[in-house]
Amino acid sequence: MSSFYGGGPNTIRTAPVTLLLGPAGHPGGVIRLRNGTVGLRFTILYAGVFLISGIGLLALTFLLAGGGRSTAPAGLRPPADGGTDAIYQQVRHLQEQLAEVNAQHSRQLLIGSLLALTVMAVVSVLAGRALARRVLRPLRVITAATRRISADNLDQRLGVSGPADEVKDLADTIDGLLERLEASFAAQRRFVANASHELRTPLATMRASVDVAVAKPGAAPQTLALGDRLRTQLDRVDQLLDGFLMLARAQHGTLAGAAEVDVARLVAQAVSDRGAGIAARRLSVTEDLRPGMLIRGDTALLARMVENVIDNAVAHNEEDGWIQVETFREDAEVRLVVQTGGHVLDQRDVDRLARPFERLGADRTGSENGSGLGLSIVAAIAAAHGGRLELLARPEGGLRVSIALPYVPVPAEVRP
Repeated sequence: MSSFYGGGPNTIRTAPVTLLLGPAGHPGGVIRLRNGTVGLRFTILYAGVFLISGIGLLALTFLLAGGGRSTAPAGLRPPADGGTDAIYQQVRHLQEQLAEVNAQHSRQLLIGSLLALTVMAVVSVLAGRALARRVLRPLRVITAATRRISADNLDQRLGVSGPADEVKDLADTIDGLLERLEASFAAQRRFVANASHELRTPLATMRASVDVAVAKPGAAPQTLALGDRLRTQLDRVDQLLDGFLMLARAQHGTLAGAAEVDVARLVAQAVSDRGAGIAARRLSVTEDLRPGMLIRGDTALLARMVENVIDNAVAHNEEDGWIQVETFREDAEVRLVVQTGGHVLDQRDVDRLARPFERLGADRTGSENGSGLGLSIVAAIAAAHGGRLELLARPEGGLRVSIALPYVPVPAEVRP
């Protein structure tokens, strides 16, 4: 059975299957067994078994019917006297007629056998297909149920009932795997959330100690400089912990207080709040924000998602650069697209930016100042709302960030 599913040599030596499939490794075969689906393999093997049985039965019937051989009478000699010559001629004629009838019957039997064999071949394929579908139906049910389970609903189980056979063992194994995955995901989320919360207390104590040391009268210049450096590092750690909390919340999959949110308003607010940073880097911002781009979700998470995208465009940009922001509807989705100029980037490196702590290093200005969680948080929030994040390296240089989220139609009574 291992050769049936695996990549080893085919040890099932049936003439019809070999005839249908061709020799092992021979490219001229009609259908190669090891390259087809499991359903096709079962169909061919079942059809082969039925076809062998039919060929054997027809061959046995043909042999028992005489094998198509008609023998002329032998050993009959003409009589010595001429009185019985007429009787001899009559017997001879009857024997020839009988031989002709036997030959005709053999031809009819051969034609009938060929027709029956053709019908048997068609019936064998149909019966093999039906049996294959019947045998594989439990596997199709398991596959469909497994596909419906994602990281957000790992608490679901297949729960296959029935006799303790191979299919039941497979389903129970998958249920055990899902249980271990659920425990692992929950432990990871609890650790991130708890560690972030627990680290805030010592950080607050360190910040207070730095403030007290700097605020003392007559503090040495070295103390003031050290205090400024420590504040900067503490701000970075605090930003990192805040990113951890937001990432854990987005990946949890539960959206508390979901409401209808206009993406265009979130973008306009985020750009306005970062006006000082945009002016400091002398960036030109072009906005094409179409109103009514409604989505449904957690307002705080969606605002953080938009802020991270705008922050990424401002921080990882060149002096005197540009930013283009637009919102529009595409089919049943709302699109937020943010484009920036800059150096030509490698798409393989850009694809990694949605992972935590991934940066482009020296290829992007300001990469050393970020936490490496900005776009990973964006991807997690978009996924939690049924959307997706797409990153594209622009051929002429720079980055194109696109977020697609499910569109919520505006009710007719509130349309302008």
